[in-house]
Amino acid sequence: MFALFKGKRAELHAAHALYCAIVAQARQPVFYERCGVPDSVDGRFDMICLHVFLVMERLLGEGRQGKILAQKLFDTMFRDMERNLREIGVGDLSLPKHVKRMMKGFNGRASAYHQALKSGALDEVLRRNLYGTVKQPDEGHIAAMTQYIDDNAALLARQSYALIAAGQVEFAPFTGQKDESDDKRNAESRMVA
Repeated sequence: MFALFKGKRAELHAAHALYCAIVAQARQPVFYERCGVPDSVDGRFDMICLHVFLVMERLLGEGRQGKILAQKLFDTMFRDMERNLREIGVGDLSLPKHVKRMMKGFNGRASAYHQALKSGALDEVLRRNLYGTVKQPDEGHIAAMTQYIDDNAALLARQSYALIAAGQVEFAPFTGQKDESDDKRNAESRMVA
């Protein structure tokens, strides 16, 4: 019986560690500064959803234990979302409605990303979700994010399930297009020197 509690505690610890790694990756400034992801509540939520999806997709391929950990990761994410909503002043009466809408949004995104990875049509899904609030998303940004997602799906597939189940996950760095303003600043600094 104690082994059961020990196992559940280890799964909760792993889910929490995975979620912390996901949030740290999703908050990388490069996504917002150089890849056009809106630096807003919606943009940050979408980046977290994208990374949680990638890790869950890997976990779901590991049978029953992977599914259990994927569910714990999902639960951890939405406990954090609920806490964040409370911090910004969402009251007890409307909180369940907000959380339910966020869960529905995550599930829709996860389903769309899953299908897009299988079909190779990530660009359209990114336009609707990650860049859904951008009037005219830059095609270079979409191509860079598509490459980033493909790179991470491949990297996660190669990672040891034992390490992921212990709460350790590695993400590929973003290596997408350079921001044109970086090129302009570099050219200006060479002219001054």
